[in-house]
Amino acid sequence: MKILVCISAVPDTTSKISLSSNNFVNLDGLTLISGPYEDYALSRAIEIKEADPNNIEIVIFHVGLDSSEPIIRKCLALGADSAVRVNTKANDSFQVAQEIASFVKENSVDLILMGKESIDYNTGLVHQYTASLLGWNHFSPVMNLDISNNSTCNIKVESSVGTVQLSSDLPLVLGCQEPIAEWKIPSMRGIMAARAKNIVLREPQFGFGLAYINDEVNDQQRKGQMFQRENLNELIEIIKKEVRA
Repeated sequence: MKILVCISAVPDTTSKISLSSNNFVNLDGLTLISGPYEDYALSRAIEIKEADPNNIEIVIFHVGLDSSEPIIRKCLALGADSAVRVNTKANDSFQVAQEIASFVKENSVDLILMGKESIDYNTGLVHQYTASLLGWNHFSPVMNLDISNNSTCNIKVESSVGTVQLSSDLPLVLGCQEPIAEWKIPSMRGIMAARAKNIVLREPQFGFGLAYINDEVNDQQRKGQMFQRENLNELIEIIKKEVRA
């Protein structure tokens, strides 16, 4: 069974953030880390492998430049078997999903794990796009994951009204969050072993899905009016006038 764990490189939450001239985050001098939700996904994959080490393979997948290699090496030190890095800047969710789907179509994978969202843009779209491109079932955010007979996943998914317990056959794409696993810390032995593990460099198959043109914020005159519950009709009349204006 092969598990593909997709990771992102995001600014460390302790970093001092500044904006560049075009209002994007200035990455110069920032410390990058793997996304916390991806850490949960990888930790659960490692736990699954530890329970059946001879039959489980974990592959790290990352879209990013060579500055991300220390992050990938850390994932390998934690227990992943190998890694693939697509040598291009991750610009948008659809571009990343296309690269994941392209790799999976060329390389057999049973389960794709990733975070429910990255902590920089927080779109939570990559797992949805990936599942759609592959035609696989998809669930997020997953709080618990167990696999039986290397063919069926029993999962707990958070919903707007609570949690849902369900099962689904592989293959699957899952977006993960706590408390699916406890974060792992690489051992010295793991760090030494990671140096010999292979990182396959893959050329991008797709260009950027989105291009930044410009942005602007509409100047709004906000009214700080208060209304009593018994006078809601007055509020409705004001809203009607604003809409007509």
